[in-house]
Amino acid sequence: MSHGTPRIKGLESVDPLSVPLPHGTEIITRVARLAGERRVPQGMVGRVVRARDGGFDVQIVGVGELWYAREELVPRKPGQVQFALRRAAAWEALQPCVVLEATVGSRAWGLAHEGSDTDARGVFALPLSWTWGLGEVPRDLVSADGSTTYWEYRKAIDQALRADPNTLELLFVPSVRAQDVLGEWMLAEREAFVSRNIFGSFGRYALSQLHKLSSSQRLAEHRDLVLDWLCEEPAPDLDEVARRLAKHSPRQAPTVEDGILAAKTYIKQLYRSLSDQGLIEANDFAALTRYARGGGRRPPDSRELRPKNAYNLLRLIALATGWLRDGAPVFEATGALRERLLDIKNGRVALDEVLRDAEALAPELEAARDKSPLPEHPDYARADRLLRRAGDELARRWVLKEPGPWGREAPTAPEYTSSDTQSEPE
Repeated sequence: MSHGTPRIKGLESVDPLSVPLPHGTEIITRVARLAGERRVPQGMVGRVVRARDGGFDVQIVGVGELWYAREELVPRKPGQVQFALRRAAAWEALQPCVVLEATVGSRAWGLAHEGSDTDARGVFALPLSWTWGLGEVPRDLVSADGSTTYWEYRKAIDQALRADPNTLELLFVPSVRAQDVLGEWMLAEREAFVSRNIFGSFGRYALSQLHKLSSSQRLAEHRDLVLDWLCEEPAPDLDEVARRLAKHSPRQAPTVEDGILAAKTYIKQLYRSLSDQGLIEANDFAALTRYARGGGRRPPDSRELRPKNAYNLLRLIALATGWLRDGAPVFEATGALRERLLDIKNGRVALDEVLRDAEALAPELEAARDKSPLPEHPDYARADRLLRRAGDELARRWVLKEPGPWGREAPTAPEYTSSDTQSEPE
C-alpha cells in the first residue's frame, strides 16, 4: 500500500483523512510502527478503541493497542467511510435528544482511582421525522473516545427486557438522572424489566466468561511451548503434543484421558486463534505445524492477555446474587469484596484464583435464584405500554411543533442518498 491517500469509488469528494473515526471504526494504517522491538508494517487492519492526545488508540489483531495520529489512518472500506460520517453526524445532531443519563463503571462501583475514566450511558429519543424514510435510523450514539454510549429508546427497552447488565445498570445506578419526562417515565417503569433472568445474564454469563478467560490464559501460557515442540525432528503429532501438554497443565483433570482431551481442546483453540488472526493459512493442526517450523512470529506474550475486566465479572456475580436474594441492587462494592476486587483489578490475583472465587460464589447465586422474590419473567405488557406512551408523546410534540428537540427545534433528519446502499460497516 502506498503512502498516497486513496480515493474510494463513489466517494471521490470525501477526503478519507478528514472523515471522523468514532469508536469501533475499522481502519487501515498508513505508516509502520514499532511495538517494543517488533516492527508493525503499514497496511495493518485495526479498529479504533478511543480518541486520545489528538490521535487514536487502535486495536490491531495479534499486536494489541497502538497509538496513531489521524493522518496515519484511513477507513478500511467504503461502508466504513459512510458509517463514520453518519455516526459522527448523528452524535452531533442528537445530543439534545438525550432523555436519561448516568455515570457507570468503576466510579459507580466504588472502584475508581484518580486516573480512572469516567464512563457514561444513557437513552435518547428520536424526533418523529427521523423515523421516516428509507435510511436506517441510529440505534446508538457513541462518543469518539468510547467513554459515552446512548441507546435509542426502543433499543434500551429491548435490552432491558433481556436483562442486559449494562442497560439495567444504567436504569438503577444511583447516579441516573432524567433530562426529560420521557426519561422520567422510563425510570418509573424500570421495575418492569427486572426478573430472575438476572441469574443468567449477570451470574451465569460472568461465570462462563471467566472460564473462557482462564482457558485463554492457560492457552497463551503454553503457546510457545507447543510451538517449540512442533519444531522438533520429527515433528510430534496432535496426540503426542496433547499428552505432553496435559502433564504441564496447572489444573488437575479427573483422569489422564480427561487431561489429554482438555489439552487437545487448547491446541485447537490455538490454531483457531492464529487462523482468525490471519497468521496461518488454515484452521488445522497441519497449518499450525508449518507455522511453527517456518519460524512464524509469535503472538503477544501471555502477560499482555491478562484480562482487565476479570474483576468486573466477579462483581457481576456478587451483584446478581444480592439482587436476586434481596429484590434490589447494590452497585457499590464495599468491605472485603471491594478490597478483593481492587486486588484483582490491579493484577495482584492470578486468573485461576479469580475463577475459584467465582466458582465458590456459584452455590449462593443459585440459592438466591431459587428463593428470589423477583418475578420469573419481565412485565412485557408494562414495557409495551411505556413504549407506546413515549411514541404518542413524541408524535404530539412533532405535530404541535412544541419548543424543544422533538418539535420546533428538532434536528434535521439526514437525507437518503445512493451511497447509503453501501453505508453499513463491512
